[in-house]
This record gives sequence, C-alpha cells and structure tokens, in this order.
Amino acid sequence: MMVQEPGQNSGVYVMRVAAMLTGMHPQTLRKYERAGLIEPTRNKNLRMYSEKDIARLKTIKHLVEKVGLNIAGVKITLAILDTVEVIRRQLATCDLAHEKRKQLLQALDDGIGSLRVVLGGRMEGLAVDGAVAV
Repeated sequence: MMVQEPGQNSGVYVMRVAAMLTGMHPQTLRKYERAGLIEPTRNKNLRMYSEKDIARLKTIKHLVEKVGLNIAGVKITLAILDTVEVIRRQLATCDLAHEKRKQLLQALDDGIGSLRVVLGGRMEGLAVDGAVAV
C-alpha cells in the first residue's frame, strides 16, 4: 500500500525523466512496477511519475544499494514505513491528550529504531515518511 498526499499523486514526469532524476535505468523502473513497489499513473501508454513516486524510487534505491535488501525485503520495509506514516497522520488528527499522543509517537519511534537494529543500522538517510534524505 502506497501512501500519497492529495495533490502529490498526479504524474508529471515521463519514465525517461524519472529514470534521470533517480539515477536508475528505465528497465529498473519497470521491474519495480512489476514487483508492486511503485504505481505510476498512466496517460495512454505513458507511465507518468509524481513527486511522491520519485521520492519512493529514491527510497527503493537506497534500500537496495545502501542497505542491501532484495525486492522482498524492500516490499516489507516499504509496507512498514507506509503503515507508520498512516499511524502518524491518524495520531495527528485524533482527539487525544497531548501526553498520550506523545507516548504513542514515542512508541512509533521506538519501532523504527528496532527496524534500524534489524537492518544492522544501515538505514542512515532513510526518513520515516519514505523519502530519502540526501
């Protein structure tokens, strides 16, 4: 499940431009689409990539090249990051006491810390919202 903000999911880049922006080969983008890691919009036969798609592709590249995950590992990691982002948004809008919200957000941060430990501390530069901080 990909989490997208309203307005960030409209495709603006064709595949060739998305490949240049991410430093990936177009065939790699197709492979990630077939694996279900990315879902660019379509305009007739053209794949159109949004800003959110570009950020997600950069995250995938980081997980593959820097962390050393295979596609299955990337899929699991992205699902966890997407879930954390959904929970963060829900916490921000729900009616909770400040202290309870703070406690729940800390629990999320602890969970991400555990994920970093499982991945051997190789998540430097990976933001919780799925974008890679470069």
